Amino acid sequence: MTTANKITLLRVAMIPVFMAAVLVREEYAQIIALVIFILASITDSIDGYIARKYNQSTNFGIFLDPLADKLLVTAAILVFVERGQMPSWAAMIIIAREFAVTGLRLVAVGEGKVIAAAMSGKIKTAVSIIAICIMLLPVRGKNIMTAIDTVCYTVMTLVTLWSGIEYFIKNAKLLNYRK
Repeated sequence: MTTANKITLLRVAMIPVFMAAVLVREEYAQIIALVIFILASITDSIDGYIARKYNQSTNFGIFLDPLADKLLVTAAILVFVERGQMPSWAAMIIIAREFAVTGLRLVAVGEGKVIAAAMSGKIKTAVSIIAICIMLLPVRGKNIMTAIDTVCYTVMTLVTLWSGIEYFIKNAKLLNYRK
């Protein structure tokens, strides 16, 4: 197993620890959850860097890396819905985009093509991580944090929509059902 894959597996292992910490409503646990989320998010860049620099790209890593990212973000989103920090419709848009783009990538593979990560996808990831980190902050003054949460999930949802639409517009020919 490559170092890059071990780091990706570490990110996956951090997800249940993150969820356990974030669901404890004590301030210390919220800080631990935030730190775990930040560390898990950083491992995404580290494993990709190592895989490229040391030629450690594997099919396992190509499969697991994006899955780990989606699981981490989905875990946070589900917690926000449970806590009332994010409405379920926003969570559904974000999660549906992930399924849709993954499905589009599967269609591309079937056609012998690869859809590389677009800049909008990278921006979506950065915006999502920042928004989630802000929403994980243990400061919970009712009015101000409700407003901040609303801004965070709205921006995250809009950027996610933009990114998903861009992927489908750029790759519309893959979905041409008349052959």
